[in-house]
Order: sequence, then structure tokens, then C-alpha cells
Amino acid sequence: MTGFQDLMRQAQEMRERLQRLQEELGDRTVEGSAGGGMVVVVVNGRQELLDLRIEKEVVDPADIGMLRDLVRAAVNDALSRSREMAAAEMAKLTGGILPPGTF
Repeated sequence: MTGFQDLMRQAQEMRERLQRLQEELGDRTVEGSAGGGMVVVVVNGRQELLDLRIEKEVVDPADIGMLRDLVRAAVNDALSRSREMAAAEMAKLTGGILPPGTF
């Protein structure tokens, strides 16, 4: 039974490390941008939007579609960077044994 108990202990330790990593990722941020930095989005490691900065030069009431596209591109850029950060941290923690997207 010792082997089984060791396995259960290791599983519990991994669960605790994963929980700590999730909390840490909530405190880490990444930026995404579009339009040469005219629209900047900040998200955390949990893919939560924390900040959105829009330079006044890109706010054109006659072309709201362009602004919408820039915001969407910046958000997608930031979310992609956040997922990459989380995946890299997860790979460090698990030694790459969990497939991407598991976390």
C-alpha cells in the first residue's frame, strides 16, 4: 500500500502547486496592443481584462469600425500572450506531462 499512498500524496502536492500557480497567475499581467500601440490591453494570467487604453487619435466617430477592430486585435493579442504565459508556467510545474489547454 505504500506505493499507492505515495501516489496519492504526490497527487495532492501537485493539486496544491496548481492552485498556487493559478493564484500567482492572477497577479501577473501581460499587455497586448494594436495600431502601433494606439490601443493597449492589459490582462492577467487568468485571462481577465484589467485595463484598456485608447489613444484619442484613433477615436474617429466616422470610423467606429476601425476602433472596434483595433480593440479586438489588442484584446486577442493580450489573451494569446496570457495563455502562452500560463502554458509556460504550467510546463515548468508539470514537467510538460499535461497537454496544453489542460490548465
